[in-house]
Amino acid sequence: MIDWGRKIPTILTSKELLDKAFHKASKITLRGNTRLDTAKKTSLAKISASGDVLNSTLMKYVKAFPNLDRKEEFYSELVDVLVGVDPLKKSLGAVSWCAKKCSGLQREYLRRIRWSKDVTVVDHLRIEYYGRISSVVSQISKDLEFLGESRNKLRKLPNIDTGIPTAVIAGFPNVGKSQLIEKLSNARPAIAVYPFTTKGVGVGHFTNRWQTFQLVDTPGLLDRPLEERNAIERQAVLAIKYLADLIVFMIDPTETSGYSIDIQLHLLGSLKEWMPEVPIIEVENKVDLGRSTSDRIKISALDGEGVEELRVAIMEVLAASPKLSSEV
Repeated sequence: MIDWGRKIPTILTSKELLDKAFHKASKITLRGNTRLDTAKKTSLAKISASGDVLNSTLMKYVKAFPNLDRKEEFYSELVDVLVGVDPLKKSLGAVSWCAKKCSGLQREYLRRIRWSKDVTVVDHLRIEYYGRISSVVSQISKDLEFLGESRNKLRKLPNIDTGIPTAVIAGFPNVGKSQLIEKLSNARPAIAVYPFTTKGVGVGHFTNRWQTFQLVDTPGLLDRPLEERNAIERQAVLAIKYLADLIVFMIDPTETSGYSIDIQLHLLGSLKEWMPEVPIIEVENKVDLGRSTSDRIKISALDGEGVEELRVAIMEVLAASPKLSSEV
């Protein structure tokens, strides 16, 4: 699971990065046996220190951002929605290039200073090195700004474990999704943010012997037809298909949620079209207020009636998830 809030450090601007490197170098003063020896030792140490700061900081940025391979399709889709995978890869590539270029300049000027026989030349080479790395770092100013903006956006992604079997709870607002997750979960569900939603996404877990199963509530996502959304919202919604091993679709047959049966069934039909590969369990909630004659699983998320039957049905589907076999 990727902890977006902690994994990616604050991204410095090019000016802040250079200030950090030069500040580290400015603190260094060494003594030698001669004036030339002193100049060489000090300049070598300053170049080593400033170059190391640049290289380590830049590579820390590159390594901190996620490797967007297809194993994490859920997060890859969300990253693409929020910042764009291609622009992100381009900027990370530019930062990696800069780190390598700065390391190369560091090695070059360390070598030249070691062979120098004149104090003036040593000082000139150090200043020249500072100028060249400043020029190189300045070339990635826009990339660092983009990574800083991307980092702030990616921090808003939910911390959802994509490696365990997951049931996504879907349905219109007020049909009882959050209440159901609370009933099914071993502990109080955590709330995570998700792109293009105004409400938090509820994430709960329950266990059966050694197996852990995940439940995800989706307010603002799977609660209205896809055709009513713009292209970016659709991509965020469809990312769910990479997360879900099962969809539990909740129906309110009493219509006290404010949505008619016809509208609810239309959304159910849309879900089946969007994600034909994901199994769906249809559940009718609020049996404490009334029940239909359908053969759907019937529950009351309020008082717990039928919830254990639903739990068993969920476990039967999730037990077949390939995620379980990959854990062994």
